[in-house]
Amino acid sequence: MSRRKLRSQGEVVERCRALRGELQAALARLPAAGSDPAVVDAVWRGEALGTLLWAVQLAELPAYDHPFDPQIVAALEPDAGTLRDGEEIELERDSARLWHWRARTTELQAAGKLELPPRYATFDQLIAATAMRGYEQGVLPAPLRGDFRAFGKVYRHLAPEQHAEAHSIALERHHALNWLCGAGATWDTVPLDT
Repeated sequence: MSRRKLRSQGEVVERCRALRGELQAALARLPAAGSDPAVVDAVWRGEALGTLLWAVQLAELPAYDHPFDPQIVAALEPDAGTLRDGEEIELERDSARLWHWRARTTELQAAGKLELPPRYATFDQLIAATAMRGYEQGVLPAPLRGDFRAFGKVYRHLAPEQHAEAHSIALERHHALNWLCGAGATWDTVPLDT
């Protein structure tokens, strides 16, 4: 992926404030509005908020099978942070893109909508090669039996609710990091190609 200019500290703080306001409003409506799609979406955007707070060194980034605690990220004030080095942010963006790719690959494969690249004999071979390459590049943890490791097991063995959670985490973090790295004219137009 080509390197773009990072968004400014001020832009990141403003985006954190907007996401924080949405998250706080959603959390105030829980548990009564827990099935409202707008509330669910705002709570999941807490992952994007947590990722941006990580980018300004105010939060630790959990593994991709552990979401941020929405109560904690909603309470953090973004003004006190300092933007991390661009290289560190780019590496994490590569990691988020690979986790998002893994989640999408599972869905597309299940739907029969994914064409296998010619040099691979099976999807397991493609996934194993990607997991090992990501590990060698320092953007993924060590593979487990030729696959990404999530929830203490091989990604391909995740239960549907675990896969849904891992997908949502990866998507929101990928969104935040792509935006931070200058992709998309606005927050709502950030491309999420995997």
